[in-house]
Amino acid sequence: MSDEPLGPFTWVDDADGTDDPATGDVATTPAPPVAGHAVVALEGISKTYATGAAEVHALRDVSLRIDRGEYVAVIGPSGSGKSTLMNILGCLDVATSGRYELDGVDVEDLSETDLAAVRNTRIGFVFQQFNLLSTLSAWRNVELPLVYAGVPRAERRERAHAALDRVGLAGRVDHRPSELSGGQQQRVAIARALVTDPALILADEPTGNLDSRSSEDVMALLDELHASGRTIVLITHDLEVAAAAERSVTVRDGVVLTAHDQQGEPVGAGA
Repeated sequence: MSDEPLGPFTWVDDADGTDDPATGDVATTPAPPVAGHAVVALEGISKTYATGAAEVHALRDVSLRIDRGEYVAVIGPSGSGKSTLMNILGCLDVATSGRYELDGVDVEDLSETDLAAVRNTRIGFVFQQFNLLSTLSAWRNVELPLVYAGVPRAERRERAHAALDRVGLAGRVDHRPSELSGGQQQRVAIARALVTDPALILADEPTGNLDSRSSEDVMALLDELHASGRTIVLITHDLEVAAAAERSVTVRDGVVLTAHDQQGEPVGAGA
């Protein structure tokens, strides 16, 4: 086997000598980030969609910096552009123009294969719908990003169990989603987001499908993760949920209007 550098990642060839995940190649952990860089650095990001003869400007010249260990809420009404911003932050979509560096890596320079590796290893996603596979146990759901990253089986199991223990579900590792409450399912999803030790946790309306008690539990867990040094971006339309973050960024009509800390002081979108 040979190790061949590809952008900021190392791909391990299988026997056919190609760099093709379809034939069994896997991406190892990305190269360490350059010291001193923000986890998120957006400069002049714009996103335009063509709808027939018309153009929709979903984002307009957005600049934003989020440092390691920050907890930032992105808020805005439906149609404001916050979902488009989330998709770009999560490397689920690419900007029409502008520059995005994630943990010191210029996303614009990455191939589709490298972007997939970024999504799997450097970003931990937490979705409103949980997105758990109903036929798999909790720990099997949590190990999935490690499967895609080519981590050995024994290590996958150990890390998945450790992540579930971290979110308070050590006694539920063999339960399937149908055997768990909504709050417990979201904790499994958070464990899955943590298991690759990502640079960024991206939480999209994480309490949207939960009752008030489960919502409080999940937000308390995000607080604990932030206190331990995790970088978290929370996408929400709920001002009460957003209040849990250190600072908030308001998006409207595709533009970042304000960035405030939770005492109401302006801090600047790029600060």
